Amino acid sequence: MPTPGHPLPGPSDSTTGPSDSTTGPSLTARAHSFNTIAAQYAANRPSYPPALFAAIEEIAGRPFAGARVADIGAGTGMATALLHRRGAEIVAVEPGEGMAAEFRRAHPGIPLVRGDGNSLPLADSCADFVTYAQAWHWTDPARALPEALRVLRPGGALALWWNLDAQDVPWIAEQTDRVRQHYGDAVVAVWGTRGSARTSALPAFTAALGAAAADGRTPHCVRELVRWSRRVPLDTHLANLGSHSVFLVHGPERSAAFLAEERDHLLRRFPEGVVEEVYDVELLVTTTVS
Repeated sequence: MPTPGHPLPGPSDSTTGPSDSTTGPSLTARAHSFNTIAAQYAANRPSYPPALFAAIEEIAGRPFAGARVADIGAGTGMATALLHRRGAEIVAVEPGEGMAAEFRRAHPGIPLVRGDGNSLPLADSCADFVTYAQAWHWTDPARALPEALRVLRPGGALALWWNLDAQDVPWIAEQTDRVRQHYGDAVVAVWGTRGSARTSALPAFTAALGAAAADGRTPHCVRELVRWSRRVPLDTHLANLGSHSVFLVHGPERSAAFLAEERDHLLRRFPEGVVEEVYDVELLVTTTVS
């Protein structure tokens, strides 16, 4: 499995981002907000479909089985556990104390080290895959991308992916509008998985690849979308919704008021109390030169 190489970063090395009157709480505050609700996160957030991992293997040209994988920003271990089940020799990296504690409780047999993507606590050329599930946006790409490339072996693959709410599904678009009405346009603007103005992560990632390329040639990046859905009880959907940072950083009372009203809206749409959540997984994969 990938081996520790650098000392672990301290709290001051965590993801940074300025707070301002436009976007509200800083990126740091949002990134660390999950530590207080790690169990809720693990119990209610959506997982990832098998087709996603098959797509990564096809693009990378090798299976996860027997591969050395570093899963960065592993959180409570949702993606890590799935990669482990596919036969990967995996190590997880997670900066948050609460998320790491939940990871260790749920997955005691999977190695985890504390650290973040901006300064990986891993040795050079130790991984066949570096993965970021729902986590790359918390990094500083100018620091995190060179770190990922340092850790990858020649021919290795960096894979990033996000579950994005399918905004072409009417009830999801309507829910996003209600969030906007409750919290304001600025809050929805920084909610990366929602909103009509949501754009692909590909242009920014390609630009970061170009900046990091030592020889001036931008490595090729493949983008795919994988649609999938899950049917969950209404309470699970609301707990999933409430586990997002845009709710966590604005206080429990404001969140509770919105979620109570949202329950009424959804019961009119789903009177049996079962919600079908629809997602598009945006996947970006780039490989290093063999």
